[in-house]
Amino acid sequence: MTRAAYIHGTDGAEQERLALLNRLTNEAFVRFLDVKESEAVLEVGSGLGILAGEVAARASEGEVWGVEFSAAQLSKAGSDAPNLRFVRADAHALPFADESFDLTYCRYVLEHVADPARVLEEMRRVLKPGGRACAQENNILVNVLDPPCPRFEKVWRAFAELQRRLGGDALIGGRLFSLFKRAGFDRVELSIQPEIHYAGEPTFRPWMENVAGNVRGGARGLITEGLASATEVEGALAELSDFAGREDASMTFYWNRAAGLKS
Repeated sequence: MTRAAYIHGTDGAEQERLALLNRLTNEAFVRFLDVKESEAVLEVGSGLGILAGEVAARASEGEVWGVEFSAAQLSKAGSDAPNLRFVRADAHALPFADESFDLTYCRYVLEHVADPARVLEEMRRVLKPGGRACAQENNILVNVLDPPCPRFEKVWRAFAELQRRLGGDALIGGRLFSLFKRAGFDRVELSIQPEIHYAGEPTFRPWMENVAGNVRGGARGLITEGLASATEVEGALAELSDFAGREDASMTFYWNRAAGLKS
């Protein structure tokens, strides 16, 4: 199967950004998963394995498997949890038998794969009857910055187009309901995880650094594809830096989430 190119890369700066994003978003996502102590759990797209380690602590009497395609990412994944194991595999063809897990989930993954419906079908296949699947994904254009940052917003829209050209979908969060239904899930429910960050709050500058890290990571592709000039990228980053230093700045965003059952 043709794979979508991963827009973020796997260099050291990106690993640091991912670790920061985990620190900012894991707690709320683990609550959403509502992991039970004795469940068998599969994480699709483990990245650095940070989230899987937190899930394994919740499923202390069960087992957790993490699947990751990137060898570079997988080499960084690790945990002291005795009930957690990682395997390198393609999310479109999971290396597990039918009806193996009580819970399957993915986060920030469907936006990067060639066939997100196929990935969800695989997540459903390996679920036991009555098992549930969960996902959390992006629609990056729901960012609202106040005061506005027009130079950043122009480059951010170009970033979404770059991801589309690479075979991904930076707006896939808005499609989760139809994707889950197409994959055969029942009782599909949607929700959002809000991100509200403003000057003076401890998460504000880290969140803005995460946003800037996305732009820096995509800069070469934006320039190569003719979607933004080097000057425009530099201007967007400078604008974000100024924004992060303002006393009246705020940013709101939300992640799209979906959960479905296998009858």
